[in-house]
This record gives sequence, structure tokens and C-alpha cells, in this order.
Amino acid sequence: MKVYISFFINIFIRSLLYVMGVAVCLVFILNFLGELDFFQKIDIEYYVPIFLAFLNSPILIFDMFPFIFLVTAQLFFIKLFNNSELLTFKYSGLKNSSIVMVLCAISFVVSLLIITIFYNFSSSLKNFYLELKQPFVSDGKYLAVITKNGLWIRDRLDDKTLIINASKIDQNFLLNNFITEFDKEFNVTKNIISEKIDISKNVWSIYNAKVYKKNEYTQYEKLNIETNFNYKRINTLYSNLNSMNVFELYELRKNYIKLNYSIIEVDLQLLKLTTLPFFLVLMTLFSAVLMLKIRYLSGTTIKISLGLFFSVIIYYLNNFFFVLGSTEKLSVYTSIFTPLLILTFINMLMLNKINDL
Repeated sequence: MKVYISFFINIFIRSLLYVMGVAVCLVFILNFLGELDFFQKIDIEYYVPIFLAFLNSPILIFDMFPFIFLVTAQLFFIKLFNNSELLTFKYSGLKNSSIVMVLCAISFVVSLLIITIFYNFSSSLKNFYLELKQPFVSDGKYLAVITKNGLWIRDRLDDKTLIINASKIDQNFLLNNFITEFDKEFNVTKNIISEKIDISKNVWSIYNAKVYKKNEYTQYEKLNIETNFNYKRINTLYSNLNSMNVFELYELRKNYIKLNYSIIEVDLQLLKLTTLPFFLVLMTLFSAVLMLKIRYLSGTTIKISLGLFFSVIIYYLNNFFFVLGSTEKLSVYTSIFTPLLILTFINMLMLNKINDL
């Protein structure tokens, strides 16, 4: 490895750790304040909010990596500017384009480590966080999961508990259903079998229901039962996909397909993770070229502020297309790749005459 590459790696990693350290402190403090607000009326041990804030922080840091890489690249060039090292490299025959390409290569390797190690680690902590916090949520007695055997719902109303299994979802209907009702002692009171249930409202309409009590059953053309779930609520059950690692997301996707459940959200999450290394490289490239363009501006604060201003614009642009994808206004690929193509085009324009700077 050439000496200057090793030098660049050292500066980039040190800058990255510094920015991450600042981000971790800010995120942890905000998380801790949020947990204190959540538990203000709940009697718990003092360390619970601290521990929960610690568990929830890594996944939020993961979402901040585009900003972190942008600021890291800025600090990288500020270090070269302050020590006049950029001029030294230039006089030694190392072009600005070469420095930028090495920096992008370093960010790409680091981003792969972030996806394979940091994301899976932070998603596991997020999952643990949700499990610990679930008992304190007002509707924690309700549960819904999707497995290879279909949709499973546990619902509790007054003194009875319902365990519901459906093999498929067709718009606002559950298909091929089996419902077991338990009393407060968890003894089975009845079973209901139906091929079709309308779940558009909290009061479900069960068609052609067979209700089994002990060894006898009664046939109903239409039977209504009250639940805490409806189609809209079931559709929003799995919005927090950050608590799943890549392998769990692929497994969930297969289960969604079997259930005839929309896979848009899962596909968006998987494609977002797949393209993240390229997004981080583009953010690094944008920051590097921007710093070379504004190198003669006085004041480090102004340079950092200008970079953050553009990063906020990029964030909202990216988020705008992501929302269009999740609401199916655009295809999954269009919503993910359009911001990347726009950023690539801007970078190509800014790279013009980069060696003359």
C-alpha cells in the first residue's frame, strides 16, 4: 500500500470516529429525554430509560450515516487545508481527482462494513429494545405476526382472548381462518372456522362461520365479533423494519408473498440497504468536490454549515421519493434510484475541471 493511501485512511477513520462520537452523544441524549418523557407516569427503576436509550441509539446512528460521511469528508479536507498538505500532494504530482477517488474507495469499503456488521448489530439491539418496551405500551396485550403459516393475531377483549390464524389476505378480507376463543383462565370456550372474514372495521364480519363448542357446531351465514384490529391497523403492524436484519427481511418477504400481503415496504427496505454503500460514496464525493470548490472560503464553520445545508436538501429529496415509493405513487426501483441518479448527475457536473482547483 502506498504511503499516501495509508495516510488518507488514517485521516478518514479518525474523522469518522470523531463525527460518530458527536452523533452518538447527541442521539443518546435525545433518546434519553424521549424515554424520560415516555416513562414520566410509570414507576420504573432509574436505569431503565438509560438502558433503553442505549439500545435504540445505534439504529438511529445508522440512519444518520449519509450526514456522518458528508461531515467526515469535510473534516478530511479541512485537515489537508489547514496543514497545506493538499498543496504538498499537488506539487508531488498527485491530482485532486486521485485524492477524491481514493477517498471514495475508502468510504465504499467502510460502508460495506457498516451494512454487514453495524446494521445487523443495531437492528438486533432495536429488536431487543422493542421487546423490553412492549409491556409498557398501552396496547401491549395485542400481538400480530406473520410466519410461514400465515397471519397470527392474539387479541384480548374484557375477559376473553382470541387467537386468530389466516392463511392469506385479499384486500380487506382474511381467507381460510381459524379462531380460538379462551376465557380468563385460558380454557377454550369455542372455535370458529370460516373461509372469509371482512376486517375493514373493528367489528369483523365472519361469513359462513362454523362455531364449535365442545363436540357440537352451529352454522352461521354471517357472524360478527368485536376485535381491536382492522385492515388499516394490520397494514401498519410492520412499519418498523429496522428491527430486522437482512436475513430476517428476506424471510419476512417470503412470508408476505405466501400470505398475499404487500411486499412494498420490505422491498424498499432491502433496496435501501443494498444501495446504501453507493449512496454513502456519492455523499462522500459530493462533500469532497464541494470542499475543493469552497476551499478559499474563510472559516471552518461556514464550510461545515454549507455542507450540512446541502445534506439536508439531499435528505428531504431522498425521503420524498421514498414516501412516493411506499405509497405506490412510484415503483420501488424508481423511488430508490432517482435520488441516486440526481446526486450522481450533480457530482459529475461538479467534477468538471476538479484538477484545476
